[in-house]
Amino acid sequence: MTRRPPRPTRVLSCALAAGTLLAGAACSDDGGADGARVPVATASQVAGERQTPSPTATLTESGARTALITEADIEDDWTQVKETEAQNWHDSLLIGRVDVSDFLTAKAQAADCQRLLDSLFDDDLLGRPSGVSALRGFTQGDSRLLYQVASYDRTDPQESLQWLAGLPQECDQFTVTDGREQRTVQVVDTSPPAVGDAREGLRVTVRGPIGGTEATLTLDVAAVRVGNDAITVTAGGLDGDEQDSVEQAARLGTQRLADVLAGRTPAASPDSG
Repeated sequence: MTRRPPRPTRVLSCALAAGTLLAGAACSDDGGADGARVPVATASQVAGERQTPSPTATLTESGARTALITEADIEDDWTQVKETEAQNWHDSLLIGRVDVSDFLTAKAQAADCQRLLDSLFDDDLLGRPSGVSALRGFTQGDSRLLYQVASYDRTDPQESLQWLAGLPQECDQFTVTDGREQRTVQVVDTSPPAVGDAREGLRVTVRGPIGGTEATLTLDVAAVRVGNDAITVTAGGLDGDEQDSVEQAARLGTQRLADVLAGRTPAASPDSG
C-alpha cells in the first residue's frame, strides 16, 4: 500500500520525555468514524465473533472498578498514578493530519487511519462505551500504560475489533503533518493472548522530530471482548517495546473481568516482583 499523508494523530504516553503532554488536547474531528471501511477480520476474530459468552451479569460501575488490574498484575516496575492524571494523557506526536493523496483508496483509507490516531488520543479505540467504564494508568520511566474496562451493551465491540483487524493492511505506513513537521506512522498487527471471546493487537510507531530532535514513539495495543464488555490496554513511549506488559495485563485483566461478570471475586493479584 502506498503511504499516506498526515492527519491529526493522537496517542498516549511519551510526552513525558518530550515535555509535550497535552492536558485536554484538541483532536481532529474530520477523519474518524465517517469514513467508509471494509475491515478484514482475522482468524481469531472470526472464531470469536458472535460467540455466546459464559458470563451473563451486567457490568456495574463497582464491578468495572473491581475488574481493573493493579501494579502487581503487570511485570517490571510500573507505578499506578491518580485517575485524573491518566485521564489527561495525550501526546503531541499524535496530533497531525493524514495525507489523503498517500492512499490507494484515499478517502476511506485515510479516514480509517485518522480514526486510529484520534481514537488513540481520545482513549476510545472501541468507540465510546454505551455503559459503565473505568480506567487506571501506570508509569515506568518515560513509558505509560493505560488500562480500561467498559461495557458496550448497546453497541457492538465486535465491529470495532474487526475494524482494528483491518488497520495493518489499510494503514501499514502513512505520513502525518502538524502543519510544520512531518512524521511517519507504521501499523502492524500483534498477537495478544488467546483470552476472551475475541481479541486484536496492534503496534503503532510514530517517527518524527520533537523540538528539533528525531524521536520514535512506540505504542502496543490489545483489545479483548468478553461478551458485550471489553478491556483495552495501551502502553508505550519513547523507550519503546512494552508488548510483554500489554500481554500480561490483557491476560490477567480478562480473567478479572470474567470473574466479576460471573459473580466471583477476582483472585489476588500475583506478585510479579
